[in-house]
Amino acid sequence: MGRPWDDVISAEEIERYKAAGFGRPSGLGKRPALLIIDVQYRTVGLERRPYWEAIKEFKTSCGEVGWSAIDHIVPLLKLFRERDYPVFYPYVAPKMGYDAGRLAQKVPDIMNISARGYDFPTEIAPRETDVMVPKKHPSAFFGTPLASYLIDKGVDTLVVTGCSTSGCVRGTVVDGFAYNFRVAVPEECVFDRSPVSHAVNLFDMAEKYADVMPTDDVLAALKSISKTAQKTA
Repeated sequence: MGRPWDDVISAEEIERYKAAGFGRPSGLGKRPALLIIDVQYRTVGLERRPYWEAIKEFKTSCGEVGWSAIDHIVPLLKLFRERDYPVFYPYVAPKMGYDAGRLAQKVPDIMNISARGYDFPTEIAPRETDVMVPKKHPSAFFGTPLASYLIDKGVDTLVVTGCSTSGCVRGTVVDGFAYNFRVAVPEECVFDRSPVSHAVNLFDMAEKYADVMPTDDVLAALKSISKTAQKTA
C-alpha cells in the first residue's frame, strides 16, 4: 500500500532513515484521547470547494482537502463516543486586537475572520461532554491546560487529527511526544493547504514522533483495546 509521501520523499532518503533505525512503531496504549485540532469553517470553508474558490470566503481555508479529512474524522469520533473515550477540541478562538503578536505579522488575515468562521462543522461539532481547549499558538499544549486535562483523564495515547499537518498538528504531535504520550496520526484525518508540506511532515512525524497510519488501521487498533484495559487504565 502506498504512503502519502511516496511521490515526494525519495527511496534513497527513506533508506537513510531505515538504516539509522528510525520509524519504529510505538503502538497504542490503554486509554486514548482524540484531538480534533482547528477543524473550523475558517479552515475548511462553509461548503466543499476547491482551494482557490475556498479562499475567497476565508483566506485561511484549505479547501476541499479539509472536508475530505472530516469524512474520515467522523467514524473516529463515532467510535470514541461509543467507547466513552475523551475527545478534545484544541481550537483558535476569535482574535482580539491584543492577540496580534507574531502570527498576525506572518498571516495578517488571521485577524479578519468573521464570527461564523470560528464555528465547527456540524459533522464533527463538539458536545457538552467534550473538552474545549482554546489556544493562541500552533501547539495545543503551549499556554493551555491540555496536559493537565489528559493526566486527569488517565490518557496515555493521543490520536491527533485536524489542521494543518505542517503547523498545529505537527506542533501538537511533537509536544505530545515530548510529554511521553504515545501518538497516532490517522493520515487521512489531517490536512494542509500545501500537498508537499503535508506529505513531508507526515513522513517526518512517522519517522520520529508518531505512528502515522491509514485511518482504517487506527480504527482497527482502537477496537482491539480490550474492555479490561479500558477499566484498568
